[in-house]
This record gives sequence, C-alpha cells and structure tokens, in this order.
Amino acid sequence: MIVVTGAAGFIGSNIVADLEARGQGPVAVVDWFGEDERWRNLAKRRIDAFIRPEEIDAWLAIHAREVKAIIHMGAISATTERDVDKLVSNNINYTVRLWDWCVEHQVPFVYASSAATYGGIETGFTDDQCLQAMDALLPLNAYGWSKKATDIIFARRIADGKPTPPQWAGLKFFNVYGPNEYHKGDMMSVACKLYDQVIRGEQVKLFKSYRDGVADGDQRRDFVYVKDCVASILWLLENPSHSGIFNIGSGEARSFLDIAKALGRVVNRPVEVEFIEMPEAIRDRYQYFTQAEMGKLRGAGMTAPFATLEEGVADYVTSHLAREDRYR
Repeated sequence: MIVVTGAAGFIGSNIVADLEARGQGPVAVVDWFGEDERWRNLAKRRIDAFIRPEEIDAWLAIHAREVKAIIHMGAISATTERDVDKLVSNNINYTVRLWDWCVEHQVPFVYASSAATYGGIETGFTDDQCLQAMDALLPLNAYGWSKKATDIIFARRIADGKPTPPQWAGLKFFNVYGPNEYHKGDMMSVACKLYDQVIRGEQVKLFKSYRDGVADGDQRRDFVYVKDCVASILWLLENPSHSGIFNIGSGEARSFLDIAKALGRVVNRPVEVEFIEMPEAIRDRYQYFTQAEMGKLRGAGMTAPFATLEEGVADYVTSHLAREDRYR
C-alpha cells in the first residue's frame, strides 16, 4: 500500500493518477474533500482506502505491515495563510509525526517542502541541506517559514546521528502548473488563469514591472509542469539509495509573457496583453526571478527530460484545459 496525503489536491491527485498508470499500488488517500469540486481530482482513480487526516495515526496502527511508502503532499499551501498555529499543526507537527512513524517502521518517506523556503532571493536557489545553509534562508511568509522549520527539524536530527526512514526526500517545488489545480482559486497557476482569459477573447492581464532593466511582463519564474514533478517523485521511490532535500523545477526561468505567447500559439489566437498596476502591498517584496538549481537531482541520476514551457503548456491545453472534462 502506498499512502498519499493531500491526495485530492493538485500535486497529490497527479501522483495518484501516475501510480495507477504505472500499475503501482494499492493506494490509500488521505485528505479532506469538503464541499468544493476537488473530489473530481480523484473521480477516475481506483482508490483502496479513504482516510481523513485526523484519522491517519489510527489507520497506520492497524495497517502498518501493508504500507510500503508514504508520499506526504498534504499541507496548508496558501502563502496568504495568517493563522500560524494552523501552519504549525498541519505543516510542521503533522509532517514530523509521519517522519517518526516511517522511522519506527522503516518505510520510505517523501514530503513536500517548498521553494518558498528561499524567501526573496533571486540567485542561489541551491538545495543545500546543511544546517548553516538552511538557517540562512529568510522566507517571506509564514507558509514558507513552516516548510523551512520542518526541513530544519529533520536536518538537525540527521546531523545528530538520529535514525531516519530508509529513504527520505524533501521536495522544494517551484512554480507548478498543470491539470487538477482548478479548485485552488486565486492560487491557480498563471497558465490556467491566462488560458481562461484567452478563450474568452479578453486582454491578458499581467503586472507592470517596477524594476529598471526588466520590461513589463518579463518578470521570470521557474515554471515546472506537474507531470514532471510526479515523474521525479516516482523516480526517487524507484531509486531508494537517494535521500535528501531536492529542488523540483524546470531549471529554466521563463517570463509571464512567454506563457501568454505559448497559450496563443496552442489555441491559434492572437493574444493582447494589458499591463496593470501591481498592488502596492506586494511591490517591495515581489520576486523578479526564480530558477531552480537542478544539479542535485540530475546528479543522482534522474536524467529524464522535463517539458519545456511550450511543451508543458501545449499538453496542458490539448489534453486538459480545452476538453469538456479537464481532469486527469
């Protein structure tokens, strides 16, 4: 049994889809479904067990011998979350409990860290897991801090020689886009938001630049297709000798304007762009550039090519967004 937490969410549901496609499982999913449409993210999947997050300890106690890996994507992922106690409970303590269980039962453990741990830097996105490097990071929000705090707890334990799961990986996802993100509202990727604007025949709205030398729309991010993120996770589980903190990005910074142009080419429509004012509240901490250093994962042997922005956007549109049923 492979346990996937946050399984009804964006990355989690794509993991479940690829596990099924590869004939791996059975799969137990851990999540709350609530009253929105995220149940559709798993509607096509064959699920062997549904577990509410608060019931995971009891379930694991009963099924300990059946579990062969835990993939922990569950978290409060909103960078705007202000309730820090919720972040401590859900993002830090919950993850540590699962780590401890995997140590005790010697089960591989993969969990979601975040590129938000890097804070406002625009160079040096190196997945260095030494304590000194981690301590130096300055996240811009409580969400990023919660992920950094979790990474440091594990790094300290490892530095102190304490036992670990037989394999563990903390994954620092950059700007992920792709199918099954539709429940995320304002936290959806730019690719998804802009597609809907393009199809409605509206002007695409992008923020103006407020930095000399950076043109409007040329602010750059490391956009990574969700299917490549999942491929990395499954590769790690197939190669259990590799543990550590790993960046998960494309390794190439691309502009928001590049996304708009890629969408226009796929749908064969001209794309008009309107550059709008950036809210003053975020101007002084806005990042103009992110790019994952991918040498660590590549050096471990994960050599499968990732989609270019154009390839990822094309697949996203033709296989999902342009269809009546957008879900995997």
